[in-house]
Amino acid sequence: MSSSSLAPHPAPDPRVDGAALQPRGTYQVRTFGCQMNVHDSERLTGMLEDSGYVAAPAEADARRGEVDVIVFNTCAVRENAAKKLYGTLGALRPGKEANPGMQIAVGGCLAQKDRDTIVERAPWVDVVFGTHNLGSLPVLLDRSRHNAEAQVEILESLEVFPSTLPTRRESSYAAWVSVSVGCNNTCTFCIVPSLRGKEKDRRPGEVLAEVRDVVDSGALEVTLLGQNVNSYGVEFGDRGAFAKLLRACGEIDGLERVRFTSPHPAMFTDDVIDAMAETPNVMPQLHMPLQSGSDDVLRRMKRSYRSTKFLGILERVRERIPEAAITTDIIVGFPGETEDDFQRTLEVVEASRFSSAFTFQYSIRPGTPAATMAGQLPKEIVQERFERLTALQDRITHEENLALEGRAVEILVAAGEGTRDSRTDRLSGRSRDHRLVHFSLPEEITEAALPRPGDLVTATVTHAAPHYLIADSALEQAGTGSTSGARFSVRRTRSGDAWEAGELGLETGGSCGTGGSAAPSGPITLGMPSLRPR
Repeated sequence: MSSSSLAPHPAPDPRVDGAALQPRGTYQVRTFGCQMNVHDSERLTGMLEDSGYVAAPAEADARRGEVDVIVFNTCAVRENAAKKLYGTLGALRPGKEANPGMQIAVGGCLAQKDRDTIVERAPWVDVVFGTHNLGSLPVLLDRSRHNAEAQVEILESLEVFPSTLPTRRESSYAAWVSVSVGCNNTCTFCIVPSLRGKEKDRRPGEVLAEVRDVVDSGALEVTLLGQNVNSYGVEFGDRGAFAKLLRACGEIDGLERVRFTSPHPAMFTDDVIDAMAETPNVMPQLHMPLQSGSDDVLRRMKRSYRSTKFLGILERVRERIPEAAITTDIIVGFPGETEDDFQRTLEVVEASRFSSAFTFQYSIRPGTPAATMAGQLPKEIVQERFERLTALQDRITHEENLALEGRAVEILVAAGEGTRDSRTDRLSGRSRDHRLVHFSLPEEITEAALPRPGDLVTATVTHAAPHYLIADSALEQAGTGSTSGARFSVRRTRSGDAWEAGELGLETGGSCGTGGSAAPSGPITLGMPSLRPR
């Protein structure tokens, strides 16, 4: 096994005498983790394709050795992510035996943390790379193949900003754009700062250039990404930079939806609220991580805000943007959390009226200060509190959804967004406030008029379920007309054109990002960590 911290050499160009790119094999990229991981995977995919690899067929099974290169982009925030990774690596051993030439690479946060441990636990892994050297992947694969031994390369600081790397976007109509990487906070439950390093901000001109690039390539929605987006600009001395960036996005022709994730309550300022309210293409949606409603727990978490400040932010957002849907993250069972602490969380959740919440049971992450704190709670107590919290939030989510019945919503049609699609004739997408909407089509609609992923549909909500909305106004409109205000319309967009061109294998005028080829169709989502095959 070779371990290196040196900057890698460029991967050899797989062309012969200046001829076209020569195929080097098939690949799959699988993502364990958050939005930042998903975005990094778009870079990894772009680099593989730039180096001559092609996407494996959808039916290819790496467990049978039917893929030449399989890359895992990992998360280290949740204990389950590590368990899933090592379990999946174990399942791939027969594939490696069936196809000794198959290469397995592991990157991302868990790779940055575990390093040589990955190869020790799974000796059939060929490459391990960290969060700071995504661009090393192609050359490490070549080096491992040439030397017939595992290559481990972990850098301690960012080598090149990931957004300068070739990209294969997951979606033709919605794109992630990083404004920063790393984090300067010291939350006691979080290992991200030690794995992704101190915050590094991109210059506004670079961010806006990438936004214009993805819009020119067909995207109509952009999500600005950072571990703490509202601290953007501190590195280059402009504390108002994020609000200015939002306003600048409002000046970009063809950009219809702007989102961002995730801000930090301690640094969330009124100029950002003003920019959201006064910039029409910034969506009425905000993800504001609470973590706990107890001030004592927040203090032990080193979250530098308290519940009163948090609720004040929500109040000011709703004063300026009454229709805003606000989501959050909450950790249950943090060390030392008492029943009274938990009751404070329930009270803040009740007052906050979140449209949804991503709730997590605290689990020890080695290397974090919380891992060695006194008062680690028994699993059964954490589970019981978790169930009470999710029951409360499910009720609130349903009540908030019920308030939308009878309202018209604009839906960005998505590919593969809803699991109901295979059981009903409905299509799915996201409203402006990011709620999931399943909608019916008019019975008489022609094939040519069918909405495509990336098109915009306006429909009226006819039923509110706990976790999604139903908009069947197209059917009711065609019937007796008894539903007041029911309506349905489709606006075909450049994004829909780009998706259709991708389905047909046609060029769309460039990649949806920096380098790479035309973007494939696919969903773009926010929120829950996930395991996502690519």
